[in-house]
Amino acid sequence: MLASGTPILVAALAGCGAAGQIRGRVVAGAGSGVREATARLREGGASRGATARGPDPKSAVVRSLIALGEPIYCAARRGNEVALTFDDGPGPYTRLVLDKLRKHVIRATFFDVGRNIAVMPTAPRQEQALGGLGDHTFTHPVLTARPPAGARRELAGAQLALERASGAPVFLFRPPYGVHDARIDALARTLGLLEVMWSVDSADSLGASHAQIARNVIAGMRGGAIILMHENHGQTVRALRPIFAALAMRHLHAVSVAQLLTDDPPSPQQVRAGQRGCGTVAQAQTGD
Repeated sequence: MLASGTPILVAALAGCGAAGQIRGRVVAGAGSGVREATARLREGGASRGATARGPDPKSAVVRSLIALGEPIYCAARRGNEVALTFDDGPGPYTRLVLDKLRKHVIRATFFDVGRNIAVMPTAPRQEQALGGLGDHTFTHPVLTARPPAGARRELAGAQLALERASGAPVFLFRPPYGVHDARIDALARTLGLLEVMWSVDSADSLGASHAQIARNVIAGMRGGAIILMHENHGQTVRALRPIFAALAMRHLHAVSVAQLLTDDPPSPQQVRAGQRGCGTVAQAQTGD
């Protein structure tokens, strides 16, 4: 697990498509989003956040994982399902990613940045229909560098914006660059959000070529894996075809994160082990 205050590949951040967002300010809509989200929590009680406004009632497993208040890196690895995830959208390549997923009947989960919704306002609803949607904050900052109120605005503002745009509850969250600490973990739980990390890093945000991206993903492709990619990199779009082919050859099924965790739930002990519980510590060290 990335510890609080640990430097995160500063050079890589500079090359990431979303890195420029670190200096961004929360736009006007985020403040009202926080107030509405806070009011809802007060009405239902913070301890009821996960059940009152979180996942589908059928997914008791996801609710129980939210209650643990720990980040999730993978499923239990007992089945033949994997979760493809795309961060930092919507962006200029979102339409291409969505078209390829539809064509190949592949499901995925998208962790969107709240202020990026303006780039393609219809994207959250389309992404939700193709698998699932998650909160990637409103402006993509390093959350551990934000004061408590600022971090809360980032999560709650994006959560509300995505719910409005998608018409569905948002109960998944991924911290930008994978940077989090106990304070951010607790905040996510309070907002009824399941913090989702990854067990396989495509390294697309580090400038990998499309061939390298495909190799990285395929090397870690096994049941229970949560795979990190980005929908704002053209090379990632080019890598999807061999990735989809490898899924078929290995008889693996790409499902949403919520479906993966419901079908193949990790034990509390595995969750508390963090990356070690996935057996792929080395692959989860970079980030977006």
